[in-house]
Amino acid sequence: MRAPDFWQRPGVLPSLLAPAGWLYAAGGWLRQRTTSPRTINVPVICIGNAVAGGAGKTPTVLALAEMLADINPHALSRGYGGRLPGPVLVDPATHSAAETGDEPLLLAARLPAWIARDRVAGAAAACAAGAGLVLMDDGFQNPKLAKTISLLVVDSVTGFGNGYCLPAGPLREPADRALARADAVILVGDDGNGGGFTPQTVKPVFRAGIRPAGDTGDFAGKPVVAFAGIGRPQKFFDTLAACGAEIVARHAFADHHPYSEAELASIAAELKDGVLMVTTEKDHVRLPPAWRDRVHGFPVRLVFDDPASVEQFLHARLSANRMAA
Repeated sequence: MRAPDFWQRPGVLPSLLAPAGWLYAAGGWLRQRTTSPRTINVPVICIGNAVAGGAGKTPTVLALAEMLADINPHALSRGYGGRLPGPVLVDPATHSAAETGDEPLLLAARLPAWIARDRVAGAAAACAAGAGLVLMDDGFQNPKLAKTISLLVVDSVTGFGNGYCLPAGPLREPADRALARADAVILVGDDGNGGGFTPQTVKPVFRAGIRPAGDTGDFAGKPVVAFAGIGRPQKFFDTLAACGAEIVARHAFADHHPYSEAELASIAAELKDGVLMVTTEKDHVRLPPAWRDRVHGFPVRLVFDDPASVEQFLHARLSANRMAA
């Protein structure tokens, strides 16, 4: 779905929908209170957010996987948008986004990645396959699997939106409740302090930014038609422009949008001589096979401002967990 504009500001409509948001929040609270989390034999780090839509969770998982590579991490995703229930070890060479969802394919290109609608079963499968650590992409509000460390990813611009819970606003749960359950906050972006989020929280706050991965020379000074179906397409357009690309047209779609041949043909019709058709890596894996060679994927990665502090924090928490076990 595409986030409605009123999620980012107070107004009459959010106020009218607020009672539905209270009920949504109450349901989540009840689920947390009445569920007994299951543990597995290896640590679980959950990378989640408090809002519906993207905040940078999957790039964060990949950054942490690189940081903790010596522990043999496996990624775990629900596989949103895919039809396979799992547990399934994702193979980018044979699986499609229609089967596994788009984000698991990105994860599986860098580390072993599992999809499972039952997170406990998925984590257990990863553990049985030799994982030394499970990096859980999303699932912050899922109480069924016990987490060793819970990291809350917050977009530095959109933050917690208008502060209301779904459907009145973007929050999956009240912000104060999410912050209370988080072990640390990862604030992603170069501008802003996350809307309603205050950096003075007693929890550790680690800043990070989304940066181009690899050589961006193919786009510098080049005219491009850009399109994206992610949580906040403008973030992609801004990153592309910062690399020197001349964006002659841009098209924003809902997160996880399944592209049709007709939509892609319509975008391609805007191309003139020398103009490139560019999208995100996450969108690229959802394209019909015939279009993948015609569209350029733009790779990005998450870079921490102070990676040594993040690594020190994680290893300290994991060491404390081993001692307590």
